[in-house]
Amino acid sequence: MRPISIPLILISLQDDGFHLLVEIVVFGQKLFAVVDTGASRSVFDKTFVKEHLKELEHSEETQATTLFSTSSTLQAVIPSVKIGSLVLKDYETVALDLETVNQAYENLGHPPIIGILGSDLLLKYQAVINYKKMKLYLYK
Repeated sequence: MRPISIPLILISLQDDGFHLLVEIVVFGQKLFAVVDTGASRSVFDKTFVKEHLKELEHSEETQATTLFSTSSTLQAVIPSVKIGSLVLKDYETVALDLETVNQAYENLGHPPIIGILGSDLLLKYQAVINYKKMKLYLYK
């Protein structure tokens, strides 16, 4: 198996540590997602998903990540998500409100995020994070 190498961007959260961002392509747009090894699953921003998809399923099931928790979620299928050269077709996702996270990022001068790459994808593609090279390696 040959790894897919994806550049990472390290952003400082002042005295609260760091986050890793990765560029992804969703609905033909280049956007950023946080790489979060502590998140149980990958999620996308609810407002963004609502803007692009008509078929959504509402759920009151609690979803949590290390960044936040919420009780109102949407379930959706995104036709294509591209992470480096990895293309995920018909990706079943959960959508959460990421507005609070994006407000905090904006206040710190960072770009907004559209989602969080969590352990579901990181485990499936045997992710390796190389901090020295600032690369995320995924294995198909």
